[in-house]
Amino acid sequence: MATDTTVPPRTAAALKRYQVMAYVVGVMLLVLVLVAIPLRYGFDVPEVSKVVSPIHGFLFIVYLVTAFDLALKARFTGKGTVLVLLAGVVPFLSFWAERRVSRRVLAGQPL
Repeated sequence: MATDTTVPPRTAAALKRYQVMAYVVGVMLLVLVLVAIPLRYGFDVPEVSKVVSPIHGFLFIVYLVTAFDLALKARFTGKGTVLVLLAGVVPFLSFWAERRVSRRVLAGQPL
């Protein structure tokens, strides 16, 4: 995605980090919810969940840090910050939130 030249370089860098982590966490959450958990509880195969769960947990913490960093640099409202942080908890929501946040940050609109 091309960045707008009116976005300060530090904000553009924070946005890129957020975009990457939003996708990574979204994919890992889908793997956890659609593959690992059904295997664990539906088919009594806990090994996948034992690997995927801690990886997702670590990546989610990285997502929180990158989203909060972007919120500070782009001057999100408190409500906007909380909503972006929570977007990584609901499957598919991080993908939608990333697109919305990216468009608004690049347009210089508050969130």
